[in-house]
Amino acid sequence: MSDAPGNNDNVKPLKFMPQPGGAAQAADESLYEIRSKIYARAVSGWFARWRWGVIFATQLFFYGAAWLQWNGRQAVLFDLVTRKFYIFGVVFWPQDFIYLSALLIISALSLFLFTAVAGRLWCGYACPQTVYTEIFMWIERKIEGDRAARMRLDGQAMGSRKVGLKAAKHGAWIALSLWTGFTFVGYFTPIRELSGAVMSLALGPWETFWMLFYSFATYGNAGWMREQVCKYMCPYARFQSAMFDPDTMIVTYDRERGEPRGGRSRSADARALNLGACVNCGICVQVCPTGIDIRKGLQYECIGCAACIDACDQVMDKMHYPRGLIRYSTENAIKNHWDFRRVVRQALRPRVLIYTTILCGVIIATVVTLSMRVPLKVDVIRDRTSLAREVDEGKIENVYRLQIMNTDERSHRFVISVSGGDDLKHLELLTVPQPLEIESVSARSVVVRVRAEPEHSHGGTERIFFTVKASDDEKHMLPEVISVREKSSFFIPSSAR
Repeated sequence: MSDAPGNNDNVKPLKFMPQPGGAAQAADESLYEIRSKIYARAVSGWFARWRWGVIFATQLFFYGAAWLQWNGRQAVLFDLVTRKFYIFGVVFWPQDFIYLSALLIISALSLFLFTAVAGRLWCGYACPQTVYTEIFMWIERKIEGDRAARMRLDGQAMGSRKVGLKAAKHGAWIALSLWTGFTFVGYFTPIRELSGAVMSLALGPWETFWMLFYSFATYGNAGWMREQVCKYMCPYARFQSAMFDPDTMIVTYDRERGEPRGGRSRSADARALNLGACVNCGICVQVCPTGIDIRKGLQYECIGCAACIDACDQVMDKMHYPRGLIRYSTENAIKNHWDFRRVVRQALRPRVLIYTTILCGVIIATVVTLSMRVPLKVDVIRDRTSLAREVDEGKIENVYRLQIMNTDERSHRFVISVSGGDDLKHLELLTVPQPLEIESVSARSVVVRVRAEPEHSHGGTERIFFTVKASDDEKHMLPEVISVREKSSFFIPSSAR
């Protein structure tokens, strides 16, 4: 955000200048809108406490989870080099992309559901842009002062005091941004190793690039661009209206109660003055992080943070008026004068119930699948260089490569067996000595040969099954729990039929 002085008007017009030798443009015609800096006023209240509670929770997890240990390794780590993704006690491999798909579906359905019920809750309370903008604004207020002090400071000529305050503010912003970038990279490179590399100035090129890139993005978005990201860069602001309906709870201004607005003393009789409850103080605009006037109705710039509700409630308390001139409500509730119970009942409409049913179904299916997930994966690949060959005693031999992945965080010993269908019963498996020892969260490739006698089959391609089963001591884990059966095919050439 620019440090140039300004006010709470969102835009100023840039005029067309008359061009020599051509027709002059109208003096009041604007080419585009110039943004003025928004000096958001600090606000306290019920919604502000909720917002800061969410900020503390999300940032405690973000900055703290990277340092947690689990079974001797980082609890949350997306190791792109080894293509293993650790999330506490669960290890995901690239073959588990279905769970990523489920996570994306759950996130999308949750966004649809929350938006249909209560508008832009994500934007107002948990979006990283909102969270870091709020943190940066808190730092700005602590160093430069509240709204009036910041406006006076920006209006002053450059001096030692102004330079010192600006340097302190931007220094704090940069320090927080660098720590954020360091933490972000720490989820992809073990953060303890990363901290050692930073201290010894031995960072790799990719770690350096992404740390600086994420730091710059945090500093630029939260410190300078702020509401511009929400208004012009975020696509959600553009398609949110497709998920709203007259029964969606949004931040609303009760025009019937508030108009006509106008100033008056605390002891004045508003009815005698033919005035509504709105005293036209403008505080609802001053506390808005996007600089809009909620009294003009719902606007796409509104992120649903409810700062204007807290501010207006405080003014109503001072004027001894009932709270709720600006409140969370719905279009139908304002129009029909519904109470809160009716609003809640109306929230359980078909659209919401469908979203909830689908979302719960996907979550339950994902949880059940994860709980039944076997920590063993087996891929069977036929030898492409030779489909089949004849060996001693007229037997036919096929060669396979078994890729065995032990996704458990404990080493296991595995036994491989092979079986065929009704037409291919007598199979002989030749491989390395068994059982096979495979370390925790690792893979091993094994070449196996399978032999069969041609007369036991009608010839051609026959289906066979490889079974890989853990043979550990039962006191550690039941062997039948870790077992995978994979199908393949056994080829018998026509000359052997």
